[in-house]
Amino acid sequence: MTVKVAAIQFEPTMFRQEENIQALLALCEQAAEQGAKLLVMPEMGVSGYCWQNREEIAPYVDTIPGKTTRRFAALAARYDCYLVLGMPEVDVETGLYYNSAALIGPSGVIGTHRKTHPYISEPKWAANGDKGHAVFETPVGCIAMLICMDIHFIETARLAGVQNADVICHISNWLAERTPAPYWINRAWENDCYLIESNRWGLERGVQFSGGSCVINPDGSIQACTDSGDGIVLGEITPGRGEKAPRLCQRRPEKYLELMNDSYTWNPLDFFNLYQRPSLPDGKVSEIAVGQFTPQHDVQHNLAHIRHLATAAQEKGAEVMVFPEFSLSGPYQGPAQALHLHGAEVAALVQLAVSLKMTLVTGLVEADAGQCFNTAVAVGPAGILGAYRKIHLSEADKTWAIPGDKWVTVDIPCGRMGLLIGEDITFPEAGRILALRGCDLLACPAAMGEPAPGAHGGSEIPHNYPIPRGADKYHWLVPRVRAGENNCYLAWANSYQPGKSLGLSGIFGPDTFAFPRHESLLLDEQGLVTLTMDTSNLDTPYPTNVVRRKDLVAMRQTNGYLPLIKARQEPL
Repeated sequence: MTVKVAAIQFEPTMFRQEENIQALLALCEQAAEQGAKLLVMPEMGVSGYCWQNREEIAPYVDTIPGKTTRRFAALAARYDCYLVLGMPEVDVETGLYYNSAALIGPSGVIGTHRKTHPYISEPKWAANGDKGHAVFETPVGCIAMLICMDIHFIETARLAGVQNADVICHISNWLAERTPAPYWINRAWENDCYLIESNRWGLERGVQFSGGSCVINPDGSIQACTDSGDGIVLGEITPGRGEKAPRLCQRRPEKYLELMNDSYTWNPLDFFNLYQRPSLPDGKVSEIAVGQFTPQHDVQHNLAHIRHLATAAQEKGAEVMVFPEFSLSGPYQGPAQALHLHGAEVAALVQLAVSLKMTLVTGLVEADAGQCFNTAVAVGPAGILGAYRKIHLSEADKTWAIPGDKWVTVDIPCGRMGLLIGEDITFPEAGRILALRGCDLLACPAAMGEPAPGAHGGSEIPHNYPIPRGADKYHWLVPRVRAGENNCYLAWANSYQPGKSLGLSGIFGPDTFAFPRHESLLLDEQGLVTLTMDTSNLDTPYPTNVVRRKDLVAMRQTNGYLPLIKARQEPL
């Protein structure tokens, strides 16, 4: 069964609520007449967004259910459809206001989502949402609702994913970048579900909103979208598509318990050195590098390539360099090819680190006690600093490798570094746990051929410089999103193998909305790129650098995340 859906793009006008409601009803009626059975409207669509305080918005709040939702329920009954409406809600019992989304069907209100992760303006008038992240079963599919800033946090959409949502209805007043936004695309892709995005456009109290309403497929492709102006974006979803993709159904919840921790509630410059634990390394400005090449089944050949690239990076001032998955051993061919961490090959790597005074991260097939692991090893002048065994194995890995069971971080002069490998990047929990452990840098050797980057054709929205408006072939890249959502630098070293892995290695900065982007990207060639990593701090007892402050980690609302650490009782 396929269901026609519609994302409504609309510019509400503050203080003119009745006109907003009439315009939204008219747009919804147009979409319903074209056969849409699930219609999604923007955040705060009935009222506008940029309210200064409770007193100013008080005349425009309503209960759910209430007179506003009844008007939309009448339309839903007339056309036998389902609507998601964004509105300011008042709770009768407490008098609190919420930024809310109502799911309305032919018989009235089905469910409500109250925005759980507020943006900078909501605390002026709204309380944090208290209804969690439910998925509502309807005749047109299992529906989750998120509101704008909610989707910045990996946990919110993941809660939809683990509850078998067919579609996330994301209503927003998104700003400060071209849309469809990479976060929207990532949340659909990593949770293997559709995402219907209804964003407002236009200018309100000096704030430029981005438009870009769209329907996104589970593979991250954009099914349909619009750029600027009021309008209707039509698309189709297929509820109950069957078995979910590995990036969702092969989660390892028993390894995710730290998602419930609030390690950034307290000053991280104090928190991480409690009880004689080592504090975060002193912040500094460093140069880091990634190398991209095609590992062979000849260790000496690989070592020579690593030596060549590392020497070139050291000449550019790099202190850390990350190489691809299997960059030392070559891809798995058999147990005889596996290397021991304390063998001659790793010793040669250590000797290279000594001679160059660098930290090097490489991938290898590791042998230990008769078993094989897909491993990343970090070495420096002091020897082996740490080794991480891949926790989320690819299908190919499973034919020979034992999954790892421990997350690994190491402290180096540049900062705290966490290790990941390849497919780990497709599981948002992995980067989040390392961020919660205080990592400044995520080092990820990889050998992956998907997902392909998502392009953007450019936007007519009049964003102010330096926000980009032009076309971009590499608008959506998963490693870039992982870096930004965790406020970490991410060194992504992907092997270059035509027809097998994409290349597109790069180093990505910790601030999603810092333009021009602070990153270096290497396309389809062998070589290296470098980037300056800054973990320094002003002379204050509190962090002044986003990579140490980690705003998007500090603002998590862990009280609603419990389902993420529970093993599923039934297969997806």
